[in-house]
Amino acid sequence: MTAYPNYGRIDGPVVIIGFGSIGRGTLPLIERHFDYDADQMVVIEPNADMHTFLSQRKIRHLQEKITRANYRDVLGGIFKDGKGFCVNLSVDTSSLDIMKFCRELGVLYIDTVVEPWEGFYFETTENAERTNYALRQKVRDEKAASPGGTTAVSCCGANPGMVSWFVKEALLTLARDTGRDATPPANRAGWGTLMQGLGVKGVHIAERDTQARAIPRPRGTFVNTWSVEGFISEGFQPAELGWGTHETWMPENAHSYDTGCQSAIWLERPGAITRVHTWCPTPGPQFGFLVTHNEAVSISDYFTVGPADAPDFRPTCHYAYHPSDDAVLSLHEMFGSGKQQTVHHIMEEDEIIEGIDELGVLLYGHEKNALWYGSRLSNAETRDLAPYQNATGLQVTSAVLAGMVWALENPDAGIVETDEMDHARCLEVQKPYLGPVEAHYTDWTPLQDRWELFPEDIDETDPWLFRNVLAS
Repeated sequence: MTAYPNYGRIDGPVVIIGFGSIGRGTLPLIERHFDYDADQMVVIEPNADMHTFLSQRKIRHLQEKITRANYRDVLGGIFKDGKGFCVNLSVDTSSLDIMKFCRELGVLYIDTVVEPWEGFYFETTENAERTNYALRQKVRDEKAASPGGTTAVSCCGANPGMVSWFVKEALLTLARDTGRDATPPANRAGWGTLMQGLGVKGVHIAERDTQARAIPRPRGTFVNTWSVEGFISEGFQPAELGWGTHETWMPENAHSYDTGCQSAIWLERPGAITRVHTWCPTPGPQFGFLVTHNEAVSISDYFTVGPADAPDFRPTCHYAYHPSDDAVLSLHEMFGSGKQQTVHHIMEEDEIIEGIDELGVLLYGHEKNALWYGSRLSNAETRDLAPYQNATGLQVTSAVLAGMVWALENPDAGIVETDEMDHARCLEVQKPYLGPVEAHYTDWTPLQDRWELFPEDIDETDPWLFRNVLAS
């Protein structure tokens, strides 16, 4: 049997809210790496299909949907003694409200996204209110209003989450490879100065998912390698990106902010049909979708040098996501028909016959042009590392594990994002589950490999301007 590191004891209940693909994958990691009272493990999940799975493992299944009306009663009834850990992996539950309540009780908390209550994504009519900038800002406002206290880790999955740790490790790699001081900075200001000094203009969260199954995708079915509901929700949000100080042009459909950190802009266009040019090691140049993610805002914010409204330096940052081929076809069908598919399917590890999830950060604009740093995890390797998940899932669940370890070791840190955590410690916990974690330099730029027969509105004075990244 494999001997797994033990990262300490969780006193009190361990509650997992939501038991979809990420919840199922997180469970065995919690079981492996923490001591806790087994009779105090609770899974809150409205889906009755999970009952047999959980009962066979002697885990209490509370078949309940967490809502705005009941969350205080349900969670308060479980966390009676001001101890425990709430692992929120659900959709349609307010991360902020549950986070605030857990901190009120003295219960540790972690989530993978700033999630709103059910109905928000499709019933809110003002696009500016539907942005991740607006959702994140409410959490940051709560952090400012209630500093310190019980630790609550916000947005700690693969991305957002792990990729923020990758950015720091990539910066140290670039510093070493260019003959500079690679001592990790001690604070946020130091990290911003390091990125600025290295000449990094921006960051793509560059991902290519090549996982595939033998069964063709049926029409009318949305097939994905992770939560279909989560992907559809974020895909219908406006495209968003952190907006760097090197940019000289802004899209006509873009909007900026004059409140908060002011690190981002959003576009009057769904992210899941907004394409950008990017690069990953396996495919090389590729299209990605500019799907909104919290890390696009938080990374750009964290590495800002100078005041929010007039920074000396700020990087552009955005997601550039090429999901699995079945997911791409699902998106085309959904947006083309104007309606969501009625059947949702997440590819399970036993049906995937090939492929990897290649997820990393592409730091660009510096003297070595561009550096991709990330995880190249295959589904085959995932099956040997952990049960109940594919490669995409394990990149998320292992980040949840790392965030839980950090929270347990830093129980009074208040509300934190992954950018603010000890990236080295978190990656130390997570790396055994990530497959090859590699650094790759490339001389590719967004000005290469264009179709010359169809001239585009580009700016050749700087290949790394967003004007050149955004696909026509």
